Order: sequence, then structure tokens, then C-alpha cells
Amino acid sequence: MEMQHLSMSIGGMGIRKCAAALFLLAVGACNESEVPAEQRVVGGDPERGRAIIDTVECGVCHIIPGVAGAHGIVGPSLEKFGHRQLVGGVAPNHPAILTRWVKDAPEIAPNTGMPSLPLTEDEARHVAAYLYTLR
Repeated sequence: MEMQHLSMSIGGMGIRKCAAALFLLAVGACNESEVPAEQRVVGGDPERGRAIIDTVECGVCHIIPGVAGAHGIVGPSLEKFGHRQLVGGVAPNHPAILTRWVKDAPEIAPNTGMPSLPLTEDEARHVAAYLYTLR
């Protein structure tokens, strides 16, 4: 009988209400800027990526939050990039694809306006890691 009482009421709340409250607490605790697991770049360091973006001057073409002077209008704004489904409007937004895109976009989309960049594989990973923080 006591177990039934516990299952029916937790602190005066029914099980369903309690579960709903726990769910809302969990959702409310989520940080919008956290990078989802499927967008984590293995070996990528977002802070190094931000510095590389600044050095390579990606901001000449793109608006890039968090990068000083990145107010370009030639390419698309990279605001909220982490929420995008596609890279360059043509390929799935997946870490391996984004890393390739950052280094050599014409390899993926020959008619893109994005040029090949003089980046190492590691540098491209760092840049990709930073772009995924833009949520």
C-alpha cells in the first residue's frame, strides 16, 4: 500500500507531473551554446579556430560572431552556423565534411565562391570546431 502511495504522489505531485517537471528542468538546464555530440570535431580546439579565422581573414567575406572585424558581405553570415543543416548549401553539416569544406570548398562544390584556403588539416579542424560553437 505504501509503495502505491509513493507511485501516486511524490511530494503531492502525480508521477506524470513529476516526470514533466523533471523534463522541463533538464531542458531548461541545456546551454544553447553547447555543441551537440554530432557536431564535435575530434581534435578541434574552438579557441585556436577563432585565432586561425582571424589570421586567415575569413571576416573579409563573412560576418563571424566572436571574431573582431569580421563584417564581410561577400559570403554568407556565419551567425548560428551550428544550427545549419547544410554546409555551403550543398553538403550535410557534419564535422568531416565541414573540415574538408573549410580547407578546400571547391573540392566539394566546384562552382562555389569559397576559395581553397592555405590551411593544414589540423587548422581546418580547429576552424570547424569554432564554427560549431556559433549557435
